[in-house]
Amino acid sequence: MATHKHDPIVLVIDFHHARGPEIEHCIADEGTDPAVENDWSLLPFMALSDGAHLSTEEFSYFTLRRKETPTTPETSLFGIACSRQLDASLLINRPPEVTRSTVQKAVVVVTDTPQRVGQLREKLSVVTSAWFAQRDFSDIDILKKFREALVIALLNDDSPKDQNLGLSLREMIHEFKSQTLVLFKALLLQPKMLFFGTRCERLCMIQFSLISLIPGLINSLQDCADPAFDSYSQTVEKATSLKTSDRSSLLAYMGLPLQIFGKGSMFGPYTPLQLLDLLADDGTKSYVVGSTNSLLLQQKDRYSDILINLDEDSIVINSPSLRSALALSAADRRWIDLLTQIVNDTWDEEHPSQPKTLGFMGSEEFIRLQFEEYLLALLSSMKYHEELSSSNAPDSLNRSKTPMQNYNIEGDPASDFNTEFLAHWKTTSNYALFSRLTSDALLFSITEPRHPSAGGLTMDDIQRRLSQQVADLHLDERVREGREALNRHFSTGQKKVSAAFNSFWSDIETMREAQRKRNEEKAATQSQRASLDKETPTSPTPSQDPVNDASWFTSRPRPSVDMTQAQASVSAASQKAGSYLSSWGSWASEKRREWQDKRGSSPNPSVNANATDSSAAGMTSPSAPALSVVTETDESDRGRRRSIQLKSEGSGSPEPGLARSGSRRKRWSNILLRRESSELQRPEGLSSTSDSADQSFPKSPLSQGFPAYEDGKKAQIDNLDSEAKTSLEPEPVDADGFSSVALTPNEGLGLSLGPGEGLSQSQSTSTSEKESVLHDAEVETLPAAPSKASSGTN
Repeated sequence: MATHKHDPIVLVIDFHHARGPEIEHCIADEGTDPAVENDWSLLPFMALSDGAHLSTEEFSYFTLRRKETPTTPETSLFGIACSRQLDASLLINRPPEVTRSTVQKAVVVVTDTPQRVGQLREKLSVVTSAWFAQRDFSDIDILKKFREALVIALLNDDSPKDQNLGLSLREMIHEFKSQTLVLFKALLLQPKMLFFGTRCERLCMIQFSLISLIPGLINSLQDCADPAFDSYSQTVEKATSLKTSDRSSLLAYMGLPLQIFGKGSMFGPYTPLQLLDLLADDGTKSYVVGSTNSLLLQQKDRYSDILINLDEDSIVINSPSLRSALALSAADRRWIDLLTQIVNDTWDEEHPSQPKTLGFMGSEEFIRLQFEEYLLALLSSMKYHEELSSSNAPDSLNRSKTPMQNYNIEGDPASDFNTEFLAHWKTTSNYALFSRLTSDALLFSITEPRHPSAGGLTMDDIQRRLSQQVADLHLDERVREGREALNRHFSTGQKKVSAAFNSFWSDIETMREAQRKRNEEKAATQSQRASLDKETPTSPTPSQDPVNDASWFTSRPRPSVDMTQAQASVSAASQKAGSYLSSWGSWASEKRREWQDKRGSSPNPSVNANATDSSAAGMTSPSAPALSVVTETDESDRGRRRSIQLKSEGSGSPEPGLARSGSRRKRWSNILLRRESSELQRPEGLSSTSDSADQSFPKSPLSQGFPAYEDGKKAQIDNLDSEAKTSLEPEPVDADGFSSVALTPNEGLGLSLGPGEGLSQSQSTSTSEKESVLHDAEVETLPAAPSKASSGTN
């Protein structure tokens, strides 16, 4: 295949504050302007990546399309840009269009091959730094000389060494571990792969590292800039001879390189947002692109089948069918785990691109050879799988199975690479080109169709997988982070507790100080009061009792008392009590006069009059006692009382209702009269009979003492006839002589009597006498009045 050389092109991209990024200078062959001829309007956006202003120096890698000319076909070009910024105040010749505080520019090199990516990066960094050091961007002589040097180097060195310099496979395996093989197999399936990262250079180098794992692919990227390009598949020739000593001849015979970026596919290490329309075009079936803009993360389902987030070192596969096809088999896990272990064992933090032993194991070349061996085994096993399937088919055109048996291959070795992956791979365009280039070649006769780590599951595989899963959990890091967070929270909590405790004690000390000051003030007040008490002695108070002084209250300071206010309160209380007792005494005197007037009008009332007066008094007297508990009798008790009343009528009682009421009241009166008989005054000339007792005058309620029983009253109770006593015996009485009381709205207060009981002479006591007795019983509950008030009332 003929190759066409293109001289490198150097451009200067400036970020204008009003127009945005734009091409300022284009240094190319004299009389040509490739930027205009090829319509590179998006080149400024590719050179100045999103977020480039946040770094002192940033690199971006991108692809450009070069149109067809009469002498050269259309092809893909590769650009490398180095952007820097400078303080505008440091410029020697400051142009008038520079209005911002900083100036940002990028120097770009465009070449037709990505083989010298590492070398171009180092040279471009030095030249850009030197140009910015001049502080005069109008002088571009250094850039012109740099372009001339690149042209001379390209003419003199057709086969550059260290073509993969700067593409660190060790870092990729160290970060992604077993997922590196997932990315490698996903590349063969040609999905839409989107890489995201905030560091543009790292983002681009990871993609170059991935495609460099396929032998020869980095030298065959002439169709990667545009999905419409397909020159490789049209110009590639099938290998007809094999030279086993020549590696290039062997790879070509095996159908390598696999054309990942052909018709309908593209590769853009850094792709700005201005190219999203090309990614969403129907003609774009697959791609590998990178972006530093987080807006694509919000539409990852639309623009990606696989999202690789370099900031989080995570891989997200959106398609379920693709996820099952990219599942690693046991042999795949064994192989990648062994390779990861070798890289980790030789890892050097200070120099991650080379092993710490400086040996071949774990180096970049070692990793490439391991992936090359894996890919050749995959191609050979796939070819054997096709031959085995065709020989077992019924329409195999009588092909003999003897040649297949001569290879002494057990089973189908392609199953170790995941049969779902193989089925998905058969549908891709790169597999179709591989089948066309190796249609008659028996690849399994050249390379053994066997997985590099084929074999059954062993104990070592289980142990290695478990250790790898434990390492993936990052338990040490999580425990360390948890311990740090715990210590941080513990220290914060300790500070808060200490502050609260100190504040609490300060409050207590403040309260103690305030209490101490109050005690001192009280002590001073008490000492002054004690000195005043010594000068004007007063009567002892209850607080001066020696019993109280011995209690624990004596240790506490006594409250201050305002003697003037206390004396005023005592005087007011005395006046209120005196006025109350005086009013009560006048009311009692008035009542006593009324009762004496009634007795004078009817000195010996009959039983009927007594009953009538007592009934009226019970209804109208304000001093009649109110009973709090009323016991209502049932119908049978009422019938019994009616029969007793009829018998009483036969014995000579004037009126049944009055006799029953009078008998009940008399029993109350007999008991109450015992208590006040000694206090009743008798007029001279009267005998100690019931009539004289009825005519006695009661003493003042304030001068009565404890109740006493007179002999006359006892004799009066003893004179009851035997029949009445017999009727009273069944009645249950308490210690004071009370029996059960039944009070009805119409009957008043009464006691049930025996059937033969009559009314004695003592039952004819007047109503006014009963009211006096009941009122005296009520007055006994009042507190004893002073002797002066009592004598005044009498």
